[in-house]
Amino acid sequence: MESTENTEQISIVMAGHVDHGKSTVIGRLLSDIGALPQGKLEQVKEMCRRNAKPFEYAFLLDALKDEQSQGITIDAARCFFRTERRRYIMIDAPGHIEFLKNMITGAARAEAALLVIDAREGIRENTKRHGYMLSMLGLRQLAVLVNKMDLADYGRNVFGRITEEYTEFLGRLGIEPVSFIPVSGMEGVNISEKSKLTPWYDGPTVLQQIEAFQHKPPSQVIPFRLPVQDVYKFTEQGDDRRIVAGTIETGTVQVGDRVVFQPSGKSSAIRSVEYFNGAAKSRAAAGEAAGFTLDTQVYIKPGEWMVRQDDPAMKTGTRLRTNLFWMGRDPMIRDKTYKLKLGALRSPVKLVEVLSVLDATELATVSGKQQLDRHDVAEVILETPKPVAFDVLGEIEQTSRLVVVDNYEISGAGIILAAAEAADSVLQEHIRAREIAWKNSAIPLAERNAAYGHGAKFVVFTSEIPELGEAVARALERRLFALNFKAYFLGIDNVAMGLDADLRVGNDYRDDHIRRLGELARIFTDSGQIFITSLANVDEYDINALKLLNTPHEILTVQVGESRFAGFTPDVTIEADGDLGRGVEKACALLKQKQVIQDYSI
Repeated sequence: MESTENTEQISIVMAGHVDHGKSTVIGRLLSDIGALPQGKLEQVKEMCRRNAKPFEYAFLLDALKDEQSQGITIDAARCFFRTERRRYIMIDAPGHIEFLKNMITGAARAEAALLVIDAREGIRENTKRHGYMLSMLGLRQLAVLVNKMDLADYGRNVFGRITEEYTEFLGRLGIEPVSFIPVSGMEGVNISEKSKLTPWYDGPTVLQQIEAFQHKPPSQVIPFRLPVQDVYKFTEQGDDRRIVAGTIETGTVQVGDRVVFQPSGKSSAIRSVEYFNGAAKSRAAAGEAAGFTLDTQVYIKPGEWMVRQDDPAMKTGTRLRTNLFWMGRDPMIRDKTYKLKLGALRSPVKLVEVLSVLDATELATVSGKQQLDRHDVAEVILETPKPVAFDVLGEIEQTSRLVVVDNYEISGAGIILAAAEAADSVLQEHIRAREIAWKNSAIPLAERNAAYGHGAKFVVFTSEIPELGEAVARALERRLFALNFKAYFLGIDNVAMGLDADLRVGNDYRDDHIRRLGELARIFTDSGQIFITSLANVDEYDINALKLLNTPHEILTVQVGESRFAGFTPDVTIEADGDLGRGVEKACALLKQKQVIQDYSI
């Protein structure tokens, strides 16, 4: 017989202050609708009897012994059940303030929310904080369960007072709850069936409410977004493919579609859709981990987004106006470098400005604060060294969420509201302050040039072939030294030697290495020397950063091999044929053209 089971699935998060009965409500719901494994209820009751504990429906969910002994749910536990209409994932998010990070993790995956309030205790600090978190995460389907009504004698006035107060609070957040339901998790009142104990209530039961929640449109119908996790290159047996790989966040794409990579703006068309240990297909959709070959080769980096050309473009910028919730042990401060995670992107990020800090309990704005303390909610400006691509709140939820890492821990979670207005970057402000404080040498640069017989310059070799670029740069250093010129080569790896081992490698710290190199260039060129370096896999943003850091002196760029820059033209290009002599001649000709050296001999 053909199955008629409904395959629709919806995720619901259960939030609320600690001990207000979230787990009890879920446990009772599962018991009432027959969703528990056979014998599970009797097993838990027997366990409680043996341990001389009063039975609680919450124990059906709290699988870990230490959770039961402490009486709180520590992690965002999930339970799965189904009704005749559809399947459900119920996420039990921790209510204790110390576990707000876990609560956010759970809520970020949900499409609707049930928020529990204890009828006796009423609205507490975390009740309001959780309401704000849900609003910040974009959840608009929210039902409020006023629990433990049995301990308040099912008083209509108690329910009415909480309903009025919390409706007013949510209204200030822009949320209109879909319902308030008086319940008792322990007694099963208004969980799966209407109760005669609340004759004054004519709204839905908890079961009716979750059945009424609307399922979001499937992620396949949202604009296409693929975070590029890596680009794999093949060279053996004549295989020259470059495969762009990642897990599709939203939307669909198929062979022949034109795609754009953001923020670089490079474009191509899909030639093939490939899978690891699987047959190639003509189409890929959200949730699939796939690889793509392109009609024309474009050189991109992990962290970019691949979008369809006919879909709305993502926003790009270096400054993000963000609603941020800070969970770190240490405060978030200005001028400290953190790590931003957005899709597959891993980028340094700094706190530029605190626009407002919200007291999540009273929704009052705290003025004049320029750092975020633990559990602060704030609207802030964040800045990355290079442009990043993103969507904003209200467009695509999955690509508007970010996290901030401090000391290897997720310390901040936020939603991008908009690209911030253009302003001087943190780097520009640093250079301005540096130049104001700079103490010039007593020997003018012109006097040094006359004594050395040449001018000062920062010469940057760039290449897709690191060994070849460095070889030409070192050969130039040797030629200039032979002519008694003050020249020095320094590799970018050298600038990381003073860092901890974890900071010396990886793209996550590339911007820090570039900055250190640029600061050294400022010193070398100010001392009248020809400072030479070689960089691989850089982009125009790296070059622009070095130009700024070397202010007020100039920079010369020498490209070895084909240029991959999108909006930047090197001063000279050298063939990648391994002829070091010819490469040095071209570099020396450039130095002569720029009047760095007046003459040189072979």
